[in-house]
Amino acid sequence: MPKQSVIPAGSGKPLAPYVPGSMADGILYVSGTLPFDKDNNVVHVGDAAAQTRHVLETIKGVVKAAGGSMDDVTFNMIMLTDWANYAKVNEVYAEYFPGEKPARYCIQCGLVKPDALIEIASIAHVGP
Repeated sequence: MPKQSVIPAGSGKPLAPYVPGSMADGILYVSGTLPFDKDNNVVHVGDAAAQTRHVLETIKGVVKAAGGSMDDVTFNMIMLTDWANYAKVNEVYAEYFPGEKPARYCIQCGLVKPDALIEIASIAHVGP
């Protein structure tokens, strides 16, 4: 099974050895996406809704670079640092998935940078 890296134009350098997305057999795996700018600085510190929007826009860019759209996302793995942000995250999340929703799970955990409130990894079916 050949795989292909998916790296949208303008992507910053990852903090670790990974790529934003990896495609195999029409399935796109989007790496855990944090609310980082191109220099890996956390954006929208303290604002879970804005961080969620930033993360989902970044994921949208990876999916688009692979030839898909957010309608192709079938699964999301959501990691939050605090359940107090759950409602804000869901409000923004619903904007990106207004129709049929992808499967998902959500856990509370620590993230790689303390100011990051959310991380999302996704799977999308963009091929035949």
